[in-house]
Amino acid sequence: MTIRPMEEKDLEQVYQIEQESFAQPWTYQDFEQAIDNTNSLYLKLYLVAEEEGEIIGYCGLWGIAGEGQINNVAVKKEYRGKHVGNQMLHELIQLGLNKNLTAFTLEVRVSNQSAIKLYHNLKFEDVGIRKNFYDYPKEDAIIMWLKYEV
Repeated sequence: MTIRPMEEKDLEQVYQIEQESFAQPWTYQDFEQAIDNTNSLYLKLYLVAEEEGEIIGYCGLWGIAGEGQINNVAVKKEYRGKHVGNQMLHELIQLGLNKNLTAFTLEVRVSNQSAIKLYHNLKFEDVGIRKNFYDYPKEDAIIMWLKYEV
């Protein structure tokens, strides 16, 4: 498995994984904008995990003022439970640290126990709840942070 920056050629496969993974998926255009760093006011880092030409997962963040908001993490269904998400996020966080980010945050559905376990393994801490944050179904989100000493 190779983890590398997301490119335009990856978007069709990324979009397909997004559609299969989320009740309210991002659009293809959302991903086009996410990897376009032209005139961006903030840092955008998006990665894919690739195996033999197949995109098996992706993740990304937006960074500003030393903080990274992790927006997307998804792994193709047949590759879940194989540490793909862990490896992608570890790489994403390292890239963020190299770009002077010192804190990372994300939201996760309270029912998504596998993702919560992954984030806890990466040392993210639960810091709050966003009531009714998600739709389809309506559900609370856990707010998580990972902070590094400066």
